[in-house]
Amino acid sequence: MRLTLTAALIAAPIAASAQDTITAVHAFPETLIYTQSFLEFVDKVNEAGEGVVQIEVRGGPEAIGMFQQPDAVRDGIVDMVYTPGSFYGGALPEKDALVASNLTAIETRENGGIALIDEIHQEKMGLKYLGWFDSGVCYNLWTRNAPEFDDAGNLEVEGLKLRGNAVYNAFFTNYLGAQVIDLPTGDVYAALQRGVVDATGWTQIGLIDLKWNEFLNYRIEPCFFSTDLGVIVNLEKWNSLSEEARQIVQDVAIQHEIDSVEALRAKRDEDFAALEEQGMQVVELEGEARANYLAAAREKTWERMKELMAESPQGDGNYDRLIELFYDPEADS
Repeated sequence: MRLTLTAALIAAPIAASAQDTITAVHAFPETLIYTQSFLEFVDKVNEAGEGVVQIEVRGGPEAIGMFQQPDAVRDGIVDMVYTPGSFYGGALPEKDALVASNLTAIETRENGGIALIDEIHQEKMGLKYLGWFDSGVCYNLWTRNAPEFDDAGNLEVEGLKLRGNAVYNAFFTNYLGAQVIDLPTGDVYAALQRGVVDATGWTQIGLIDLKWNEFLNYRIEPCFFSTDLGVIVNLEKWNSLSEEARQIVQDVAIQHEIDSVEALRAKRDEDFAALEEQGMQVVELEGEARANYLAAAREKTWERMKELMAESPQGDGNYDRLIELFYDPEADS
C-alpha cells in the first residue's frame, strides 16, 4: 500500500504539468509573406513554451478551405486560425473597425481597442481574439492598364474588370461604382492570366509573392484601409490551457504585434523598390479627388459595419466606441 501511494504521489505532478498542444491552420498559402509572419509567431511560441505549450500547424487552405476556417475554429475542429477578420465579417461586422483603421495594433492594444474586439469575439462567436498581426500595412488599387480620370481628377472605373472581395467591396461598389468580380486570392493569378480581371485591390506587400506583378503594371496612390489579419482561438480550448500556457501565448502574441509592424513596413519598402525596378508605375490622385477617395474608403466601410451591427441581436451599441479606438482623425491631417 505504501509503495502504491508513493507511486501515485510521484505521478500526480507529472500529469498536472502535461504540455498543452494547440492545433492551427492559416488562411493563405505558406509562401505568402503574411503566412510567413504567422509561422514566425508559431516558432516564437514553441521556443518560449517548450515543455508548457506548443502550436501544431496543420496547414493552410489545402487543409481547411480559407472561408471555412473561422467556422472550423468556432466549432472546435481546429484550435487556432490566422485569418482576415473579413472572412467572417457576416458573423462579426465589427472587424470593419480594423479595416478602416489608420492606427496599428500597437496603439489599439494600448488604448483598449483590441480588448474590445476580443470581448466582442468572445460574446458573438465563442472565440478568443489573440492578436492583430501584420498591421500598419494598407491597400492599393493595382491595374494592368494605365488608369483613367475624369476632368475633376476622380478615378474612372467604367469598363474595368475589377477583382473584388469582402474587404473592399463597399468602397469599390458604393463609391467607385465598379462592377466587381469576386474571387478568392488563390484564383486571381489565373484570372489575370486569362484576362478575366485586369485590376485588383491588394495590400502594399505580397504582390511579388503571388506573382501578380507579371500582369499588373500600375499602382494607384493613395493607399487605403488596413490589413485585418488576426489570430483567433476556440474559447473553450483557450480556457482549458494552463494559466502559464495562456500567459506565454498571449505575451508572444503582443510582442509579435509590435515586431510585425516594423518587419512588414521594411518589406513594403523592399517590394516597392523591386516593383518599380521591374517597371511598375505609380499614379497619384491629387487634391480634392484624393481626399474624397480616402474619405469614401473609410466612410463606406463604416456604413457597412453600422448596418450589419444593427441587424445583430447585440445591436450597434459599440459603433462609436470602435471608431474612437481604431481611428485617429489627426493621423490623416
